[in-house]
Amino acid sequence: MIKTQDEYSITQRWIQQFEGSLAQLERNENEKAKNDPELRQIYMNEIQRKLEDLKKNLQEYQNLTSHDPRTPILFKLDEINQLPELLIKSRLAAKLSQKELADLAGLTEEKIKQYEEKDYEDASFIDILGVFEALGIQIEECLFRVPLDTLRRTSITKEELLS
Repeated sequence: MIKTQDEYSITQRWIQQFEGSLAQLERNENEKAKNDPELRQIYMNEIQRKLEDLKKNLQEYQNLTSHDPRTPILFKLDEINQLPELLIKSRLAAKLSQKELADLAGLTEEKIKQYEEKDYEDASFIDILGVFEALGIQIEECLFRVPLDTLRRTSITKEELLS
């Protein structure tokens, strides 16, 4: 996910580089892949996959930053771990810089940058609430299921939470 204008610019450059590499492979100019058609195809498939991913991220960023801020935007969360993405997308759609969001949420710009960089991993609940309030996020419908019969009885690791 592209989170800042700088990342947007970097992504545009990466797209150009990947397109150049793909064109080079299509013209069969890559020395490593020239004598191995199977390797050449693997390279091409991987570059194409990465290129599509970068273009998808670029399009998403463009859609968010060009969204009419007078029109509400709806985000659906399938899992609670998508919450950081919702906060970042909301900031982009609201056309707020990290500094502007920080000012509105009563935080520092550095704190918002840090939170977004780490997908709000280290943010306190109160800081997340402040960001919610600053962005005017309203929850319209929310259901949580607690399967008591299959409740986990062992500790969970940070890696499991992040996966």
